[in-house]
Amino acid sequence: MSDQTTEPSAAQATGAAAPSWDKTVDVLVVGSGNGALTSALCSYEMGVKDVLVIEKEAMFGGCSAISGGGVWIPCNRYANEAGANDTLEEAKAYLASVIPEGKVPEHLLDTYLDNGWKMVDFLHNHTRVRYESLEHYPDYYSDAPGARHGHRSMEPAKIKLSDLGDQWDKLRNTHHMMWLFNRVAYNQVEAGTLAARAPGWIQLVIKLLVQYAIDIPWFFKSSRSRLVACGMAGIARLRLSMQDREMPLWLNTELKELISDDAGKVIGAVIERDGKTLRVATRKGIVLACGGFEHNQEMREQYLPQPTNSKWSAGHFGNTGDGIRMGEKIGADLQMMDGAWWCATIMVPDEERPRLSIMEKSMPGNVLVNPAGKRIANESENYMAYQTNWHASHTQENPSTPAYLVFDNRFRNSYLVGPIVGNLMPDWTLPKKWFDEDFLYKADTLEDLAQQTGIDPAGLTDTVSKMNKYAVSGVDDEFGRGSYEYDRYYGDQSITPNPCLAAIDQAPFYAMKQDPGDFGTHGGLAFNDNAQVLRPDGSVIEGLYACGNTARAILPNYPGPGATLGPAMTFAYQAAKHIAGFKD
Repeated sequence: MSDQTTEPSAAQATGAAAPSWDKTVDVLVVGSGNGALTSALCSYEMGVKDVLVIEKEAMFGGCSAISGGGVWIPCNRYANEAGANDTLEEAKAYLASVIPEGKVPEHLLDTYLDNGWKMVDFLHNHTRVRYESLEHYPDYYSDAPGARHGHRSMEPAKIKLSDLGDQWDKLRNTHHMMWLFNRVAYNQVEAGTLAARAPGWIQLVIKLLVQYAIDIPWFFKSSRSRLVACGMAGIARLRLSMQDREMPLWLNTELKELISDDAGKVIGAVIERDGKTLRVATRKGIVLACGGFEHNQEMREQYLPQPTNSKWSAGHFGNTGDGIRMGEKIGADLQMMDGAWWCATIMVPDEERPRLSIMEKSMPGNVLVNPAGKRIANESENYMAYQTNWHASHTQENPSTPAYLVFDNRFRNSYLVGPIVGNLMPDWTLPKKWFDEDFLYKADTLEDLAQQTGIDPAGLTDTVSKMNKYAVSGVDDEFGRGSYEYDRYYGDQSITPNPCLAAIDQAPFYAMKQDPGDFGTHGGLAFNDNAQVLRPDGSVIEGLYACGNTARAILPNYPGPGATLGPAMTFAYQAAKHIAGFKD
């Protein structure tokens, strides 16, 4: 079809002054993450062939590519093939027990559970998308009714970046914390082994480095490995499947405005491509899947709990709430705008984005304290719950920020701690800037460490004394650290009686600053079972769909690894079915 047309469709002609169009497509998809590309591929495979995907950045993949790539889908084919013992009824019971009643419409949860596994099957049967079940990664609230200790989340199978041809260097990189020596990609299972230095970690390092070293031809293209994992692998597989079908993805193309007819139906959009404004008509609909608003400080100040700072977010820099604001402008309802996918973050000087503090915080032999030297919550609990408790504990009279992860020399040399790779990186190799810019501190005594950081010395010494007692008894009397299956997933199984508790008593002592960050926001456009965007009165905005972080969350408590990408992909599938009139 020609890129130029001035012929309005019948729907367009209903307006008093029908606009002229520079291009007409069946479906316009805004964004290039898992939700966006899933909606595009499914639409195509369901018979809607004229699909255009646009991405405002120069690289594709968005927050999905940066992420660990996990997808939480109970009873998916990969779990079933691995012999998982699970049912949708138990998964629903679990969600009912962890999501407060009334927070999420039950019909949306039912739609998610009933169609998530179908979405996985559809992609497996029609595309190059492949996942692997995470056998030992537990649900995040592992003591709740219906919880499972594995096989509800899956991660993308690794893939060669070169399979993308000349687009390989347009794929956004997975977060730099998921690269060994900033060179070799590793997946979530391997990350757990490396972080805890679990049995077999040395052999794993050797294996990964050998795979990297023998791929000499790739050295001439990139300093990083050809084989990629995590979010990068998930996006690569989706994009490769689009390339098989010669489906277009326009980079450097930004949504500027949604266009509606007199009846309120969305019939097109104004976009800007490489500085040129274009009007694109859509015969069947627009899918907004362009992320949340984590890097829009004004929106953060308006909606999120305080304190809040976009600099603390590990989310995609391009996520500035574009789709949410465009939807609101034409009358869409906004829901759950006060929430985010919370996670403590670590801002390392000169690194491009904060690191997520997940694994190191769970390991035995540390404590995270506020300025009073007091603990905030169970350091080993899931990151969403921890951050929620962090916000709840913060007051002007008793602030929880700044906070510091305090640990001793044994811990520092035994595990990955932020950017420090245990004893493979002795102190003399660490940049001086780390110690000069309110990031990393070192002292021979806890009292001196407290003085350097501004932590109350009495509070810190008392807290560490308690932690040392808990390490002996194996019982955390304050917050129950190590009492839950999730806590122990990132623990050190060689430490007894509790793999999440060890003494903090070997000088020198260290403190690493942590912030109440996130990896994306979870408030956005309201939608129905077909992912159609809704007005405040519950009526449908015809021609407009939303999924991912542009849409309101349906798993706001983050019940398991991949609780963002699971709904994003499932409701992208739902949108495609509705657009195509497809019955599964």
